[in-house]
Amino acid sequence: MSEDRPLNPEAERAIAKVRRLMLIASGTTFLAVAAVLVVIGYRVFRMGESAPPPATDIVAVPAGAKILSSAVGDGHIVLTVETGGGIEFFSFDLATLRPLGHMRVSKP
Repeated sequence: MSEDRPLNPEAERAIAKVRRLMLIASGTTFLAVAAVLVVIGYRVFRMGESAPPPATDIVAVPAGAKILSSAVGDGHIVLTVETGGGIEFFSFDLATLRPLGHMRVSKP
């Protein structure tokens, strides 16, 4: 095709439409990449703050109590303690060692 001949109006409209679509696709891609980079940067700079605070909780076991068992699983630590009044279960979060619950099973 020679450069001297002008394109017909139909071909010019098609080329203009393709250019518009390319600009839209390029702009959308740029915005998506920018959003991903912003999220990654946010997560990297906030990573130091995401560490849990050190555990300072102390579990007070009643006098004369005996720890029967401990179990770790599914993000929890469970202590089974035998006291004079029955058996008690203490549940803690594995990551922070914060108490999650306490249950007492008393003897009849």
